Amino acid sequence: MHLSLLALTALNFALTAKSCSDEHAHDHAHQKRLFPQTQLTKPTRPLEWGDLNIIHTTDTHGKYELGVCWLLGHQHASFPEPNYSGDLGDFASFVQHMKQLAIEKDVDLLLVDSGDLHDGTGLSDGFPAGGIDAHDANQFIKQLPYDIMAIGNHELYDYINTWDMYTNFVPALGGKYLSSNVNITVFDVNKNTIDVPVGNRFRKFTTRKGRKITSLGNDVNTTVQSVADMVKEQWFADAIAEEPDLFLLVGHMPVSRDNWPTVFNAVRAVHAQTPIIILGGHSHIRDCNQPDGRSMALESGRYMETIGWLSANLGIPSDVDSKDNISFNRRYLDQNRVTYEYHSQQNNHSFDTAQGQSITQGLLNLAKKYDLSMLFGTAPQDYTISRNPYPSNGSSLTLFINEAAPYSLTLNNTRANISNIMITNSGSQRFDIYSGTFDKNDQISASPFTDAFMFIKDLPLGVAQEVLPALNTAGADERRKRDLSEVLQVREREMEKRGYIDRRYMEWLDEMDRRHDGAVKRASQNSTLGYVTSDSCPGVGDDILHAPLASFDIPDFIGSDTPSLSNDTLIDLVFVDFIQEQLLEILNEVQNTTTYTDSNAASYTDVLSNAVLGLYAQHAWN
Repeated sequence: MHLSLLALTALNFALTAKSCSDEHAHDHAHQKRLFPQTQLTKPTRPLEWGDLNIIHTTDTHGKYELGVCWLLGHQHASFPEPNYSGDLGDFASFVQHMKQLAIEKDVDLLLVDSGDLHDGTGLSDGFPAGGIDAHDANQFIKQLPYDIMAIGNHELYDYINTWDMYTNFVPALGGKYLSSNVNITVFDVNKNTIDVPVGNRFRKFTTRKGRKITSLGNDVNTTVQSVADMVKEQWFADAIAEEPDLFLLVGHMPVSRDNWPTVFNAVRAVHAQTPIIILGGHSHIRDCNQPDGRSMALESGRYMETIGWLSANLGIPSDVDSKDNISFNRRYLDQNRVTYEYHSQQNNHSFDTAQGQSITQGLLNLAKKYDLSMLFGTAPQDYTISRNPYPSNGSSLTLFINEAAPYSLTLNNTRANISNIMITNSGSQRFDIYSGTFDKNDQISASPFTDAFMFIKDLPLGVAQEVLPALNTAGADERRKRDLSEVLQVREREMEKRGYIDRRYMEWLDEMDRRHDGAVKRASQNSTLGYVTSDSCPGVGDDILHAPLASFDIPDFIGSDTPSLSNDTLIDLVFVDFIQEQLLEILNEVQNTTTYTDSNAASYTDVLSNAVLGLYAQHAWN
């Protein structure tokens, strides 16, 4: 090794915050989209290159085993969906062209991912019975030239998925998949159980330009060590002992309001001036901050909507004693071919590479294998989770609980003629529904969770109608406020485990809407809808200027319309099993005639929550 070479210690922390029988449905084929299908805005300025550059992805949730297929791009015509219409093959072509540009510019370009390949789309979640979540989709991701990949929380919830990553995905990456604080329990040669890292604790490698990199990575489930404890480990001290020219910390943890300072400060305690780049994830937002003048932290959205770009001018490699502020730049790219072609200096005829076309075709074949294009119906309009008020005709929450659930849950149900109130958590709905075809992939993306529906019979309507508002508020009693707060914290953690971290995402959308006069800009119709970002880094981060997305508050729980009956009428209270514990607690507070327990709850239907919209669409949208 030459001492004059610029060294990067890339500490890749997959630090997950703790906190994608329808025999009558007919098929339509997932086809490679014609270009351009929708008029998209071109970027207005080139990317700023440094001597070190990074393309960053996170929270793609591209698993082919549920139903949503972000790896094939967002496929609907209503904005903002066309902004994100590129597929994984397009992205592969983009990376290949950018790698060539880096060679021509004689600079380094790294490709880094911060975790959560699993859960959320048909390609990742729509696998047939007996399959393994995201196993097939990961075969295409492995073809991309990632320099570092960090583990995410969604790689950890089911042992079989973690085992598949450990035995199939990780070895194929040749030490590039990192999990510094995440272990998996396996058998050793003597059939004894041992805890071993899912990936490598860290990786040291040299870039094309001779920059030395040391990478580490961690997370929070399966056997997950806390960040605070991890930085005390001897292996951590050994990994950061030698001063590099750059520490690159990559992990599945939000870059703001989380535990990155613990890692940052641990490095700074040993190397006070060494440049640091942090690449985070998990909260699904676009975000950037600078912990000090020689560091930058970047988070690059979700669902293959955003591609992050970060560049740094690190200066003369031998100038290890420099204390000057470093020139960093970041950009949030909309994930589509117009963006890709502009920044890679290609056109529609020269852009596609053989590898990119192969990946796209492979994903299309996989979508066909999983029958993701099975059509349920044609949605007459857009229905959104938070861009329309709840309740309203444009709310997907209203659609689900007031129209879809009352129809689907009473199909072939002996209690169909008994009046009811239905309640579920708003977090059961994960993505918007768009006008046009509504297929298996859309069904899984909108409502992926396989929750069962329970009911309590013979409740007076006057009691049953008190449950929903009580669930959504702590009420006047201080003890109840305290107890419900604890319940809410437990539920919030469970919702994060299920992937519903959208509370932070929706807070961010609301903040961006207010900061940027969203209502005025949407009314002017001068710009297409899309993400508008204000972060803590200098300059404009968004690659394309949009009108902000509208954002309305939504409750934690939603319920069907109350029947127009007298308060003493006995009805069924129907609810999703995910909320049973807190619902029973509330029910016992709003009345004292009966103490309700789990024994009072019975199965209402065999229809699970992820099938509700499909059944309704076949009925109402066909």
